[in-house]
Formats: sequence, structure tokens, C-alpha cells
Amino acid sequence: MSADASGRSSLAERYASALFELADEGKQLDGVAGDLGNLRKALDESADLKRLINSPILGRDVQGKAMAAIAQALKLAPLTSNFISLVASKGRLAALPAMINAFLAELSRRRGETTADVVSATPLSEQQQAKLAEVLRGMVGSKVTINARVDRDILGGLIVKVGSRMFDSSIRTKLQRLQLAMKGVG
Repeated sequence: MSADASGRSSLAERYASALFELADEGKQLDGVAGDLGNLRKALDESADLKRLINSPILGRDVQGKAMAAIAQALKLAPLTSNFISLVASKGRLAALPAMINAFLAELSRRRGETTADVVSATPLSEQQQAKLAEVLRGMVGSKVTINARVDRDILGGLIVKVGSRMFDSSIRTKLQRLQLAMKGVG
């Protein structure tokens, strides 16, 4: 892991831990978790939003104003909005996705849940996520929280990572395996 990646991870964990403590004290864990889930979904679905948080050109004030407008549009709770404003004012928006993941992972850990990272080519419906969580619960023996992400490059199928185990049924991977097998035949 690069020094930058490990530094960003550690930074994200510190910010997430501080937000977790504030949310826990204010009995707002579920609300903040919902807000962060909605924000993560917005980040996953909007290339413009990703560019905004990763832009080295835009100043902190511009990023902060844009994130305040997004927080208002998503109807985020004051604690979550204030947290995002703080992150923007400190010039740390690039680490926001890692902060969100760290917060949600800590919440799941404290609740005795397992988190599954799921990548699909199209967004999963609530019903599909519930069914997948049920199947994974049977496999891992505890409640499973789905961290869904869309990556159109996988073409179809799913990539599911639970702990150190990964299940890849994506069409992209199947095509790559077929291509390797075809090279061996010729």
C-alpha cells in the first residue's frame, strides 16, 4: 500500500471515528448512517460529484458551497451536513468515500454484522439486495449489510466480497477466462 493510500485510510478512520462518537452521543447513528449511505450512492452515480471532491483546482470554499448545496438537496441531517462542511473546509473531500466506508464498517462491526461489498453492472433493487443479504447470511452465519456499488465495466453478473472471500460471477471475468482458454487451445 502506498504511503498516500495508508495515510488517507488512517485519516479517514480518524474522521469517521470522530463522527461516530458524535452520532453515538446524540443517538443519531442510524440517521447519520442513512445520510452517509445516500451520499455514497450519489457519489457512485455522479461522475461530476466525484470530480468535485477530487479536484485539486477548486478551492475549499467552492467545494464547501457545492457540498452544502448537495447536503441540502439530499436532505442530510445537521450533524452530517456539518461534518461534510468540516471535511471540505479542511481540504479533505478526496477522503470522503473512505470516511463513509469507515463509519459504516464500524457501525456494522459494533452491531455484530458482516459487510459485503457488492459490485453490479446495474443498480440492485431493494428486493435484490434483501435476497442477496439473506443468501450471504446463510453462508457467513451473521447479519449481512450490503455495500452496493455500480460498475458498468463488469457487463453483468456480480462481484461479491465478504471479508477475505471474493465471489466473481461477472461477465467480464468469464470473458477473460474464455479468452485465456482460447489462447491455450490455438
